[in-house]
Amino acid sequence: MSVSQNAIIGNGVSIGENAIIEDDVVIGNNVTIGHNVIIHSGVRIDDDVTICDGTILGKSPLKALTSATTKLKILPPLQIKKGTIIGAICIVYKGSIINENVFIGDLATVREEVEIGNNTIIGRGVSIENQTKIGSYVKIETEAYITAMSVVEDHCFIAPKVSFSNDNYLGRTQERFKHFKGPTLKKGARIGVNATILPGITIGEEAVVAAGAVVTKDVPARVIVAGIPAKYFKDVPEEQLLDKGGI
Repeated sequence: MSVSQNAIIGNGVSIGENAIIEDDVVIGNNVTIGHNVIIHSGVRIDDDVTICDGTILGKSPLKALTSATTKLKILPPLQIKKGTIIGAICIVYKGSIINENVFIGDLATVREEVEIGNNTIIGRGVSIENQTKIGSYVKIETEAYITAMSVVEDHCFIAPKVSFSNDNYLGRTQERFKHFKGPTLKKGARIGVNATILPGITIGEEAVVAAGAVVTKDVPARVIVAGIPAKYFKDVPEEQLLDKGGI
């Protein structure tokens, strides 16, 4: 175990074997840190947080020569708020904010400049790319891919293996740099397993995208779309709406 003398460690903190805690880290009370965890300089961890084995917190991004969305710049410290649980072998980058009572499953990656709202669940192996905002009470299930510059508002549901995209030009021509944008999911939207959402698409409030659909156009609020390309199927049943008692 290697803990910097400049780190501030609260009361009741448990630190596993071979953990590394660098300079200027602040850790609150009653935090559990597993074996082989690395906490890079500047990370801020509030009370009652659990960090499982092999996880890396506060990693700085690397930039590929041809990367279109990663920018090397000074980033603020990673913040992990009260009551959050981060599973084993996760990577959470510098410059992000993980709010209260978030659950992040094993093998997940959260890139820089991401904010995740209170009481949200991020499933096993999920990837959330940079400059993305995730709301509160969201559930993103196993191995979903949330591309850079996406927005997911409160109470949304994203099923396993859903894929977001942000580049209509597939990496060709300079024109693409003017149009990068991930999808936007409005409050209460739900996306079925293996669906694909194309760049810049807006899924309306409480809309539903069926399993396996490919969404090429904006989806109005409170409708279900299905197919390739996705088309109107029917309205969302009233009893499933949030203001009608849906959960």
